Amino acid sequence: MHRVVVLALDGVYPFELGIPHRVFGSADGRYEVVTCSVDGRPVPSDSDFAVEVGHGPDALTTADTVVIPPFDLRQATAELPERVLQAFELIPPGARTVSICTGAFALAATGRLDGRRATTHWALAAEFRRLFPAVALDADVLFIDDGDVLTSAGAASGVDVCLHVVRKDHGAELANRVARFCVVPPWREGGQAQYIEHPVPEGPAEGTSATRQWALERLHLPLTQADLAGHAQMSLRTFARRFRDEVGMSPGRWVIQQRVVRARHLLESSELSVDQVASRSGFATAASLRQHLQAAIGVSPLAYRRTFRTADPVQTPTA
Repeated sequence: MHRVVVLALDGVYPFELGIPHRVFGSADGRYEVVTCSVDGRPVPSDSDFAVEVGHGPDALTTADTVVIPPFDLRQATAELPERVLQAFELIPPGARTVSICTGAFALAATGRLDGRRATTHWALAAEFRRLFPAVALDADVLFIDDGDVLTSAGAASGVDVCLHVVRKDHGAELANRVARFCVVPPWREGGQAQYIEHPVPEGPAEGTSATRQWALERLHLPLTQADLAGHAQMSLRTFARRFRDEVGMSPGRWVIQQRVVRARHLLESSELSVDQVASRSGFATAASLRQHLQAAIGVSPLAYRRTFRTADPVQTPTA
Protein backbone atom coordinates (compact mmCIF):
# COMPACT_ATOMS: atom_id res chain seq x y z
CA MET A 1 0.00 0.00 0.00
CA HIS A 2 1.27 3.46 -0.91
CA ARG A 3 1.93 5.49 2.24
CA VAL A 4 1.16 9.21 2.24
CA VAL A 5 2.62 11.15 5.16
CA VAL A 6 1.25 14.64 5.79
CA LEU A 7 3.72 16.91 7.58
CA ALA A 8 1.93 19.56 9.67
CA LEU A 9 4.12 22.60 10.35
CA ASP A 10 3.46 25.34 12.89
CA GLY A 11 0.64 27.60 11.75
CA VAL A 12 -0.86 24.88 9.52
CA TYR A 13 -4.11 25.70 7.71
CA PRO A 14 -6.72 23.20 8.93
CA PHE A 15 -8.73 23.06 5.69
CA GLU A 16 -5.77 22.12 3.52
CA LEU A 17 -4.38 19.80 6.21
CA GLY A 18 -7.44 17.61 5.71
CA ILE A 19 -7.31 17.48 1.90
CA PRO A 20 -4.85 14.54 1.56
CA HIS A 21 -6.90 12.41 3.97
CA ARG A 22 -10.12 13.26 2.14
CA VAL A 23 -8.81 12.57 -1.36
CA PHE A 24 -6.33 9.72 -0.88
CA GLY A 25 -8.48 8.20 1.84
CA SER A 26 -11.34 7.89 -0.66
CA ALA A 27 -9.28 5.96 -3.22
CA ASP A 28 -10.57 2.42 -2.59
CA GLY A 29 -7.87 1.57 -0.05
CA ARG A 30 -4.96 2.28 -2.42
CA TYR A 31 -3.32 4.69 0.02
CA GLU A 32 -2.58 4.79 3.73
CA VAL A 33 -2.58 8.38 5.01
CA VAL A 34 -0.97 9.44 8.30
CA THR A 35 -0.18 12.85 9.78
CA CYS A 36 2.98 13.80 11.63
CA SER A 37 4.69 16.84 13.11
CA VAL A 38 8.37 17.62 13.46
CA ASP A 39 8.35 16.59 17.12
CA GLY A 40 5.18 14.52 17.61
CA ARG A 41 3.56 17.26 19.68
CA PRO A 42 0.31 19.13 18.95
CA VAL A 43 0.72 21.70 16.18
CA PRO A 44 -0.66 25.24 16.49
CA SER A 45 -2.85 26.07 13.50
CA ASP A 46 -3.57 29.45 11.95
CA SER A 47 -7.01 29.22 13.60
CA ASP A 48 -7.91 29.30 17.29
CA PHE A 49 -7.05 25.66 17.97
CA ALA A 50 -4.13 23.27 17.85
CA VAL A 51 -3.99 20.00 15.92
CA GLU A 52 -3.05 16.81 17.75
CA VAL A 53 -1.23 14.52 15.33
CA GLY A 54 -0.80 10.79 15.56
CA HIS A 55 2.87 10.51 14.66
CA GLY A 56 6.27 12.06 15.15
CA PRO A 57 8.88 12.75 12.47
CA ASP A 58 9.92 9.09 12.19
CA ALA A 59 6.77 8.54 10.11
CA LEU A 60 8.54 10.40 7.29
CA THR A 61 11.06 7.57 6.95
CA THR A 62 8.23 5.28 5.77
CA ALA A 63 6.71 7.70 3.25
CA ASP A 64 6.15 7.00 -0.43
CA THR A 65 4.62 10.47 -0.79
CA VAL A 66 4.98 13.44 1.58
CA VAL A 67 2.43 16.26 1.50
CA ILE A 68 3.28 19.69 2.94
CA PRO A 69 0.07 21.66 3.62
CA PRO A 70 0.22 25.45 3.84
CA PHE A 71 1.15 27.26 7.01
CA ASP A 72 1.17 30.80 8.37
CA LEU A 73 3.38 32.87 6.09
CA ARG A 74 4.89 34.57 9.13
CA GLN A 75 6.64 31.24 9.71
CA ALA A 76 8.04 31.18 6.15
CA THR A 77 11.65 32.32 5.82
CA ALA A 78 14.56 31.53 3.55
CA GLU A 79 15.96 29.28 6.29
CA LEU A 80 13.96 26.69 8.19
CA PRO A 81 14.34 26.00 11.92
CA GLU A 82 16.82 23.21 12.60
CA ARG A 83 14.14 20.77 13.82
CA VAL A 84 12.16 21.26 10.59
CA LEU A 85 15.25 20.69 8.45
CA GLN A 86 16.00 17.52 10.41
CA ALA A 87 12.47 16.30 9.73
CA PHE A 88 12.87 16.89 5.98
CA GLU A 89 16.14 14.95 6.04
CA LEU A 90 14.17 11.88 7.15
CA ILE A 91 12.24 11.74 3.86
CA PRO A 92 13.53 8.80 1.76
CA PRO A 93 15.40 9.83 -1.41
CA GLY A 94 12.85 8.21 -3.72
CA ALA A 95 9.76 9.66 -2.07
CA ARG A 96 7.46 12.02 -3.95
CA THR A 97 6.85 15.41 -2.31
CA VAL A 98 3.73 17.53 -2.81
CA SER A 99 3.19 21.05 -1.51
CA ILE A 100 -0.03 23.03 -1.19
CA CYS A 101 0.07 26.85 -1.24
CA THR A 102 2.72 28.13 1.22
CA GLY A 103 4.01 24.58 1.64
CA ALA A 104 6.19 25.47 -1.37
CA PHE A 105 8.07 27.93 0.86
CA ALA A 106 9.18 25.06 3.09
CA LEU A 107 10.22 22.92 0.13
CA ALA A 108 12.13 25.83 -1.40
CA ALA A 109 13.92 26.53 1.88
CA THR A 110 15.34 22.99 1.79
CA GLY A 111 16.78 23.60 -1.69
CA ARG A 112 14.58 20.92 -3.25
CA LEU A 113 13.08 23.38 -5.72
CA ASP A 114 16.29 25.03 -6.90
CA GLY A 115 16.42 25.07 -10.69
CA ARG A 116 12.92 23.56 -10.96
CA ARG A 117 9.53 24.89 -11.96
CA ALA A 118 7.18 25.44 -9.05
CA THR A 119 4.08 27.37 -8.08
CA THR A 120 2.42 28.81 -5.00
CA HIS A 121 -0.48 31.15 -4.29
CA TRP A 122 -0.49 34.02 -6.79
CA ALA A 123 -0.68 36.66 -4.03
CA LEU A 124 2.60 35.39 -2.54
CA ALA A 125 4.60 35.32 -5.77
CA ALA A 126 6.66 38.46 -5.13
CA GLU A 127 7.69 37.31 -1.66
CA PHE A 128 8.53 33.83 -2.93
CA ARG A 129 10.73 35.21 -5.72
CA ARG A 130 12.49 37.49 -3.26
CA LEU A 131 13.31 34.63 -0.91
CA PHE A 132 14.04 31.94 -3.51
CA PRO A 133 15.42 33.42 -6.75
CA ALA A 134 16.83 30.03 -7.79
CA VAL A 135 13.33 28.59 -8.25
CA ALA A 136 11.55 28.99 -11.61
CA LEU A 137 8.25 30.20 -10.16
CA ASP A 138 5.11 30.17 -12.29
CA ALA A 139 2.35 31.77 -10.22
CA ASP A 140 -0.23 31.63 -13.03
CA VAL A 141 -1.10 27.92 -12.80
CA LEU A 142 -3.02 25.66 -10.43
CA PHE A 143 -0.27 23.10 -9.98
CA ILE A 144 2.98 21.90 -11.51
CA ASP A 145 4.00 18.27 -11.79
CA ASP A 146 7.80 18.12 -11.99
CA GLY A 147 8.05 14.37 -11.56
CA ASP A 148 8.99 13.60 -7.98
CA VAL A 149 8.07 17.11 -6.79
CA LEU A 150 4.63 18.65 -7.25
CA THR A 151 3.62 22.13 -6.11
CA SER A 152 0.18 23.69 -6.09
CA ALA A 153 -1.54 26.99 -5.43
CA GLY A 154 -4.00 27.79 -2.65
CA ALA A 155 -6.94 25.94 -1.10
CA ALA A 156 -8.94 24.14 -3.83
CA SER A 157 -5.85 23.54 -5.96
CA GLY A 158 -4.73 21.21 -3.17
CA VAL A 159 -7.68 19.02 -4.13
CA ASP A 160 -6.67 19.33 -7.79
CA VAL A 161 -3.08 18.21 -7.23
CA CYS A 162 -4.11 15.27 -5.01
CA LEU A 163 -6.64 14.12 -7.62
CA HIS A 164 -3.90 14.50 -10.22
CA VAL A 165 -1.68 12.17 -8.18
CA VAL A 166 -4.47 9.58 -7.95
CA ARG A 167 -5.03 9.89 -11.69
CA LYS A 168 -1.31 9.56 -12.36
CA ASP A 169 -0.98 6.52 -10.09
CA HIS A 170 -4.19 4.66 -10.96
CA GLY A 171 -5.91 6.28 -13.95
CA ALA A 172 -8.91 8.45 -14.65
CA GLU A 173 -11.63 6.03 -13.55
CA LEU A 174 -10.47 5.88 -9.94
CA ALA A 175 -9.73 9.64 -9.84
CA ASN A 176 -13.24 10.34 -11.12
CA ARG A 177 -14.77 8.05 -8.50
CA VAL A 178 -12.81 9.83 -5.78
CA ALA A 179 -13.97 13.20 -7.11
CA ARG A 180 -17.60 12.10 -7.17
CA PHE A 181 -17.34 10.78 -3.63
CA CYS A 182 -15.80 14.05 -2.44
CA VAL A 183 -18.31 16.07 -4.54
CA VAL A 184 -15.63 18.07 -6.35
CA PRO A 185 -14.87 18.63 -10.06
CA PRO A 186 -13.04 15.55 -11.37
CA TRP A 187 -10.38 17.35 -13.35
CA ARG A 188 -8.89 20.80 -13.64
CA GLU A 189 -5.81 21.03 -15.83
CA GLY A 190 -2.74 22.12 -13.89
CA GLY A 191 -2.05 24.90 -16.39
CA GLN A 192 -5.39 26.57 -15.77
CA ALA A 193 -5.18 30.13 -14.48
CA GLN A 194 -5.11 30.61 -10.69
CA TYR A 195 -6.74 34.01 -10.66
CA ILE A 196 -9.83 34.81 -12.68
CA GLU A 197 -11.68 38.08 -12.59
CA HIS A 198 -15.26 36.82 -12.06
CA PRO A 199 -15.33 33.13 -11.02
CA VAL A 200 -19.06 33.42 -10.22
CA PRO A 201 -21.21 35.37 -12.71
CA GLU A 202 -23.56 37.99 -11.34
CA GLY A 203 -26.60 36.14 -12.62
CA PRO A 204 -27.24 32.78 -14.29
CA ALA A 205 -28.40 34.41 -17.51
CA GLU A 206 -25.26 36.56 -17.74
CA GLY A 207 -22.57 33.89 -17.50
CA THR A 208 -21.06 31.36 -19.87
CA SER A 209 -21.42 28.21 -17.75
CA ALA A 210 -24.46 26.94 -19.68
CA THR A 211 -22.58 27.37 -22.94
CA ARG A 212 -19.58 25.54 -21.55
CA GLN A 213 -21.80 22.60 -20.58
CA TRP A 214 -23.39 22.71 -24.03
CA ALA A 215 -19.93 22.61 -25.63
CA LEU A 216 -18.77 19.69 -23.46
CA GLU A 217 -21.67 17.64 -24.85
CA ARG A 218 -20.55 18.48 -28.42
CA LEU A 219 -16.76 18.25 -28.30
CA HIS A 220 -16.83 15.72 -31.13
CA LEU A 221 -18.34 18.36 -33.42
CA PRO A 222 -16.64 21.41 -34.98
CA LEU A 223 -17.05 24.27 -32.51
CA THR A 224 -16.14 27.83 -33.41
CA GLN A 225 -16.17 30.84 -31.15
CA ALA A 226 -19.11 32.09 -33.20
CA ASP A 227 -21.01 28.87 -32.34
CA LEU A 228 -20.32 29.40 -28.64
CA ALA A 229 -21.23 33.08 -28.72
CA GLY A 230 -24.42 32.27 -30.63
CA HIS A 231 -25.47 29.74 -28.01
CA ALA A 232 -24.80 32.28 -25.26
CA GLN A 233 -26.72 34.90 -27.25
CA MET A 234 -23.85 37.36 -27.03
CA SER A 235 -21.69 39.21 -29.50
CA LEU A 236 -18.29 37.66 -30.20
CA ARG A 237 -16.49 40.43 -28.31
CA THR A 238 -18.77 40.30 -25.26
CA PHE A 239 -18.66 36.51 -25.13
CA ALA A 240 -14.85 36.37 -25.37
CA ARG A 241 -14.49 38.95 -22.59
CA ARG A 242 -16.95 37.28 -20.22
CA PHE A 243 -15.55 33.83 -20.96
CA ARG A 244 -12.02 34.93 -20.10
CA ASP A 245 -13.25 36.70 -16.96
CA GLU A 246 -14.97 33.52 -15.74
CA VAL A 247 -12.56 30.81 -16.90
CA GLY A 248 -9.21 32.57 -17.10
CA MET A 249 -8.48 31.67 -20.72
CA SER A 250 -9.83 32.20 -24.23
CA PRO A 251 -12.75 30.09 -25.54
CA GLY A 252 -10.52 28.51 -28.18
CA ARG A 253 -7.88 27.45 -25.68
CA TRP A 254 -10.55 26.08 -23.34
CA VAL A 255 -12.13 23.94 -26.10
CA ILE A 256 -8.74 22.46 -26.99
CA GLN A 257 -8.01 21.78 -23.33
CA GLN A 258 -11.33 19.97 -22.88
CA ARG A 259 -10.70 17.91 -26.03
CA VAL A 260 -7.31 16.86 -24.67
CA VAL A 261 -8.97 15.87 -21.38
CA ARG A 262 -11.57 13.82 -23.32
CA ALA A 263 -8.85 12.16 -25.39
CA ARG A 264 -6.83 11.26 -22.31
CA HIS A 265 -9.87 9.67 -20.71
CA LEU A 266 -10.58 7.60 -23.83
CA LEU A 267 -6.95 6.52 -24.14
CA GLU A 268 -6.98 5.39 -20.52
CA SER A 269 -10.36 3.70 -20.39
CA SER A 270 -11.12 2.34 -23.88
CA GLU A 271 -9.63 0.18 -26.61
CA LEU A 272 -10.48 2.69 -29.34
CA SER A 273 -7.82 3.32 -31.97
CA VAL A 274 -5.97 6.64 -31.95
CA ASP A 275 -7.98 7.69 -35.02
CA GLN A 276 -11.24 6.91 -33.21
CA VAL A 277 -10.11 8.73 -30.06
CA ALA A 278 -9.21 11.76 -32.17
CA SER A 279 -12.62 11.74 -33.85
CA ARG A 280 -14.59 11.36 -30.62
CA SER A 281 -12.56 14.11 -28.97
CA GLY A 282 -13.15 16.60 -31.75
CA PHE A 283 -9.71 16.57 -33.36
CA ALA A 284 -9.86 16.48 -37.14
CA THR A 285 -7.08 13.90 -37.46
CA ALA A 286 -4.88 11.64 -35.37
CA ALA A 287 -1.99 13.95 -36.25
CA SER A 288 -3.86 16.87 -34.70
CA LEU A 289 -4.47 14.82 -31.53
CA ARG A 290 -0.78 13.90 -31.36
CA GLN A 291 0.22 17.54 -31.75
CA HIS A 292 -2.06 18.79 -28.97
CA LEU A 293 -1.33 15.92 -26.59
CA GLN A 294 2.38 16.43 -27.10
CA ALA A 295 2.00 20.14 -26.37
CA ALA A 296 -0.10 19.47 -23.25
CA ILE A 297 1.84 16.67 -21.54
CA GLY A 298 4.83 15.90 -23.74
CA VAL A 299 3.95 12.38 -24.94
CA SER A 300 2.28 10.72 -27.91
CA PRO A 301 -1.16 9.03 -27.64
CA LEU A 302 0.34 5.54 -27.81
CA ALA A 303 3.00 6.35 -25.20
CA TYR A 304 0.32 7.82 -22.95
CA ARG A 305 -1.84 4.69 -23.31
CA ARG A 306 1.11 2.40 -22.61
CA THR A 307 1.88 4.34 -19.42
CA PHE A 308 -1.61 3.80 -18.04
CA ARG A 309 -1.80 0.20 -19.20
CA THR A 310 1.48 -0.46 -17.36
CA ALA A 311 0.18 1.32 -14.28
CA ASP A 312 -2.98 -0.78 -14.10
CA PRO A 313 -3.04 -2.89 -10.95
CA VAL A 314 -2.33 -6.60 -11.46
CA GLN A 315 -5.50 -8.63 -11.32
CA THR A 316 -5.41 -11.75 -9.18
CA PRO A 317 -6.71 -14.77 -11.13
CA THR A 318 -9.91 -16.24 -9.75
CA ALA A 319 -10.37 -19.94 -9.24
